Amino acid sequence: MFCRRLWLKPGTGFWTASQQGAHNLASFHQASLLPQRKLRGLLFPFSELEPHLACSVDRGHFQLFQPSVEDITKAEKLFSPSSSHKIDYHTSAVRMEHAPSQNQPEVCFIGRSNVGKSSLIRALFSLAPDVEIRVSKTPGHTKKMNFFKVGKAFTMVDMPGYGYRAPKDFVEMVEHYLGSRKNLVRTFLLVDGSVGLQEADMIALEMCEEFSRPYVIVVTKIDKCRQGVLLTNLLQLQDAITQTVRCFPQPFLVSSLHFSGIYLLRCFIAHVTGSIQLGDTCRS
Repeated sequence: MFCRRLWLKPGTGFWTASQQGAHNLASFHQASLLPQRKLRGLLFPFSELEPHLACSVDRGHFQLFQPSVEDITKAEKLFSPSSSHKIDYHTSAVRMEHAPSQNQPEVCFIGRSNVGKSSLIRALFSLAPDVEIRVSKTPGHTKKMNFFKVGKAFTMVDMPGYGYRAPKDFVEMVEHYLGSRKNLVRTFLLVDGSVGLQEADMIALEMCEEFSRPYVIVVTKIDKCRQGVLLTNLLQLQDAITQTVRCFPQPFLVSSLHFSGIYLLRCFIAHVTGSIQLGDTCRS
């Protein structure tokens, strides 16, 4: 089992989107008013990097998920609350026996401490400003599973951040969740784009492979590094992905600050949870 230890520290607080106001690009409608080149960069961040890859690089492993504008618009509606579609924090759990019992599809987010997980969830929920995002008083040190219900469509789970010396109960929590959660349809493994794959990320990747559950790698903080550094880290990531069985071939690039890739990730989540039917796009 996943016996190599990861690192976690305690301390939890609260954050709501309304405390800072919605991002000016929270809505795809607002983004659609931008010049086409800028809009495409926000929708498909990887498309801007692809031409810079060496001709000898096998690009087939970067299988681009490119839904239509109509699909992206449909997905955004799921992240927009209404009187009949509530989006809110549901509950927290420190052990699997405390996790809510439910049948609707579920996706979870895991990643190293300070990888930008809370910021990403804020961005995804930026159209629902009253959602409470539970964050650590010390950034990156949340130690509970936090469940967010998106109406009757699906649930998103924010898992504790990991590092090199996680306590035994944390490892057991993650293993138990991935191994037993029957309604889990996709795990999103976050990797910091400015530093690339770290040893702890490789351990988490091995864990996802071990439990044979489908997962996706999300590359965060793409605005925090130079393009050359990001390309180098993506090539390293590509090498790792080619050795996997259950990982989706395409890494999703995101910037919670600039909103790059957020609309695309919303659409992918809506798709894999069965909440929308897409037009002609790549298999997932």
